[in-house]
Amino acid sequence: MSDSITRPDQSLVDGMNGIGTATIHEAGGQIGALPSYIKPVSDNWYVCGVATTILSPPKDNLWLHRGIYQTQPGDVMIVDTGGFHEAGYWGEIMTHAAQQVGVAGLVIDGCVRDGAILEELGMPVFSAGLCIRGTTKNKDAYGGINVPIRIGEIWVFPGDLVVGDRDGVVVVPQSRIAEITEKSKAREDKESVTISKLKAGERTIDMYGF
Repeated sequence: MSDSITRPDQSLVDGMNGIGTATIHEAGGQIGALPSYIKPVSDNWYVCGVATTILSPPKDNLWLHRGIYQTQPGDVMIVDTGGFHEAGYWGEIMTHAAQQVGVAGLVIDGCVRDGAILEELGMPVFSAGLCIRGTTKNKDAYGGINVPIRIGEIWVFPGDLVVGDRDGVVVVPQSRIAEITEKSKAREDKESVTISKLKAGERTIDMYGF
């Protein structure tokens, strides 16, 4: 339960910041897409930051409280709940706590609550939905911080890069951040050329040879 993890250089994080999740996913060879039901509480939220991973027992949020204080400013907390969604693991109080230590955002394979207030507070939260049901805080329950976790088919390791936007969330392995950033920017450039051609009257079926 420490922050002794290998982190990417901040320049790598900054280089990826602002790129859309779909572009990253496709440019990286269709990597890292979390389940499509994980979406931002507020549509226009975007986040890009280093993963602090949290393994949480179902219907219990004590490890999330602990995890807040194991982050570094700019980190994204990403939480595996074992797929149990019928609880609000996060809300107004925890958002205030996280903002005080500089957490950039939360991604959770579970639900949150206080949705309207979370929108007002402005810290990006990506979840499976909203749920008013409460959680337990079992001090003896098994969990972990900065351990490998799995959300859907995707393994997430502490120090990976997490990017979220309106379309969803993508996880980039730390070892591939520079490569995928370069490929993502090249894809953006290529799409800009394609859009210019479309505006000039060309047809997709001709450009792509369909």
